[in-house]
Amino acid sequence: MPPERSGRLSSLAVPPYRAQWESADLVAEFLAGRDRATDPLWPRSGAADAAEYALWADHLCGCACLQMVLGARGRAMPPIHEVRRAAQESGGYVVGPDGAIRGLIYAGAVAWLQAQGIAARVVLDLPENGIAPLLSAGGLFIASVHGAIRWPEREPPRRGGHLVLVFGVDTAGRLRFHNPSGDTAETRADARLLPERFGRFFAGRGIHIA
Repeated sequence: MPPERSGRLSSLAVPPYRAQWESADLVAEFLAGRDRATDPLWPRSGAADAAEYALWADHLCGCACLQMVLGARGRAMPPIHEVRRAAQESGGYVVGPDGAIRGLIYAGAVAWLQAQGIAARVVLDLPENGIAPLLSAGGLFIASVHGAIRWPEREPPRRGGHLVLVFGVDTAGRLRFHNPSGDTAETRADARLLPERFGRFFAGRGIHIA
């Protein structure tokens, strides 16, 4: 069941949306196993080739969130691999000797944001009811959640492992967020969940953008 949309909308400006794949309408197919290299829009990503695009595609939820932070602050949103390379230089990603990719690493992402003149900090041990106060005065929160948040009626196997951008609260008290790997229009942009439902997926950590 997708997040409910009933109720009066707030006047909050909604940040521009970005998916971690270039073809947002193919996310459900990618999640079902479609080869990432077959994304027809991969050249827009800034990847060197389709192989590089496919290698990184499942690791770029954090970079999609960084793109959206830039857009929310009125900045240009560079291609996702341009953001990824810059964040990687700041320690946002580490590639091991075996090729395993680790990241988005919060400290490196914060360093990159601060280099863009955007105030940010790592937040740990945050209860779900502590997210809304971070959003006052235009604040944003990149939250660590389980990817199953796209199916809010399901019980996740654990919390964390995926990143979404929380940007507001509606008049019903629901957190409003963009999910870079939402598999439907309703679960991608401006998805909404009450804090207690969001908390079932939330790992209690993330990045606060002031």
